[in-house]
Amino acid sequence: MNATTSPRREVLPETRSSVTHKFAIGGHEGYLTIGLFPDGRPGEIFIKMSKEGSTLSGLIQGFCRAFSLCLQHGLGLGDAIARFKGMRFEPLGPTTNPDVPECSSILDYVARYLEVEFIERPSRV
Repeated sequence: MNATTSPRREVLPETRSSVTHKFAIGGHEGYLTIGLFPDGRPGEIFIKMSKEGSTLSGLIQGFCRAFSLCLQHGLGLGDAIARFKGMRFEPLGPTTNPDVPECSSILDYVARYLEVEFIERPSRV
């Protein structure tokens, strides 16, 4: 790919609004922070789990970075959600969120939460 056909990255402002959401999946607590573009679209995500090993932590942070870069390079939120919704690995099971009562992984939970909050009821944020 040459410079004339490279996708452009939409950079978030230095100071931005965000949403932080506390959740639990099968007894594992975590926080999801979503950085927003000025128009309210998600532009980055961060996940912090309260009980995490170094491998899980590294993989989750890698996922967050890749997901964020995809959004900043123009992948639509619906397309991003479709790629991660339904992924299955531990922790999984019941959640503390009545809008997403069960999930099959942390990534599945994040995708379903983003779907509910930013696609199904976008005026909530």
